[in-house]
Amino acid sequence: MTSVSVNLKSPEDIEGMRVAGRLASELLDYLTPFVKPGVTTGEINDLAHAYMLDVQRTVPATLHYAPPGHSPYPASLCTSVNHVVCHGIPGDKKLKEGDIVNIDVTVIKDGYHGDTSRMFQIGRPSIQAKRLSEVTYEAMWRGIMTVRPGAHLGDIGATIQRFAESHGYSIVREFCGHGIGRQFHEEPQVLHYGRPGTGLKLQPGMIFTVEPMVNAGRPGIRCLADGWTIVTADHSLSAQWEHTVLVTDEGFEVLTVSAGAPPPPAIAA
Repeated sequence: MTSVSVNLKSPEDIEGMRVAGRLASELLDYLTPFVKPGVTTGEINDLAHAYMLDVQRTVPATLHYAPPGHSPYPASLCTSVNHVVCHGIPGDKKLKEGDIVNIDVTVIKDGYHGDTSRMFQIGRPSIQAKRLSEVTYEAMWRGIMTVRPGAHLGDIGATIQRFAESHGYSIVREFCGHGIGRQFHEEPQVLHYGRPGTGLKLQPGMIFTVEPMVNAGRPGIRCLADGWTIVTADHSLSAQWEHTVLVTDEGFEVLTVSAGAPPPPAIAA
């Protein structure tokens, strides 16, 4: 297996990442009351942009972000509605009763990136949509709970895949979690499927995201003409949750938490 160079974070880095992670989560707390029927995804973006600049004094990491082969991303967050898997560009689309939407934010504070996303249910979603969101949330947390020194990246992916597939859902394989720090995307890549005991061995000081994308139907995806928006190929619903996680000496610490962050699910032993 090819050796991967992972940047282990210093105590100063970790403190900076705690601040950035908390601010990212607090941004979602701020947006929550506005995510309701009739609001446009563009209005949510504008609220977030103003809050980042004027209140938090943070920088929106996604705005003008342009990885190789992509045009610059045109917004300060991603809004992925219903069958949009990820990277939905905010615009004039109004949220309506029964929609589900993932809002994905990344803020930069003092050079450090805080990256997190949540699912929002607009009004009363269908039983299927609610269940998909809940299963995806628990899958993320089950993956996070495998994190400890000496565990492997494959343990995270295998745990998430097993849980999601046991509920009849599928894992999107083209996108994964990633290392994060002063760079938006670093090594390692964190797959949301795999085999236990495989992949990189975890060490204290690693920081990465766990962000499974789970489809109600088949795992296939396609990219729209804008070059960013990813949708399910079969038009089935998709859900995603994301936290940024630190490997500690004893286990893990979730960095993207705040007063309004949803609590971990009650997972039966």
